[in-house]
Amino acid sequence: MTTGLFYGSSTGNTQEVAELIAKALNEDITTIDVADEGCESISKHNKLILGISTWGEGDLQDDWEDIWGDFCDIDFNGKTVALFGLGDQDTYGDEFVDALGTLYEQVKTAGANIVGFTSSEGYEHEASKAELDGEFVGLVVDVDNQDDLTQERIDSWTNNIKTSIL
Repeated sequence: MTTGLFYGSSTGNTQEVAELIAKALNEDITTIDVADEGCESISKHNKLILGISTWGEGDLQDDWEDIWGDFCDIDFNGKTVALFGLGDQDTYGDEFVDALGTLYEQVKTAGANIVGFTSSEGYEHEASKAELDGEFVGLVVDVDNQDDLTQERIDSWTNNIKTSIL
């Protein structure tokens, strides 16, 4: 069974990060835009990477918002899931990558084995639903303020999740 990488992208940034992740993993990763395919094929994968950006004041990205009801019906028992999220820590420091936290809570509640937590050091934000005990629940990327760190963060994260997610 292949690893499925599902993402939603309004501006192209999350899609670009998804493609960089797939390239860094150097495997045959199925990359799926939830705007095109929804979440129906999630059940076909035992290993998943899910990517989301945060909009406004902690909101889900539009494509994820559109499928959220169906997504919440998925049973993640027996699935290994790695998460990544994009946000703007300068403009939205009070709800930095909150959508990632919302995604995490849903897959955790639905029984997923979640891998790929990362340190929150090096980020300047006030609060985040995606932060637990000094760690983010997945890879966090801020292309607006720290784009120069994106590839380094992706490389480190993918090296850490490789054995669990492939």
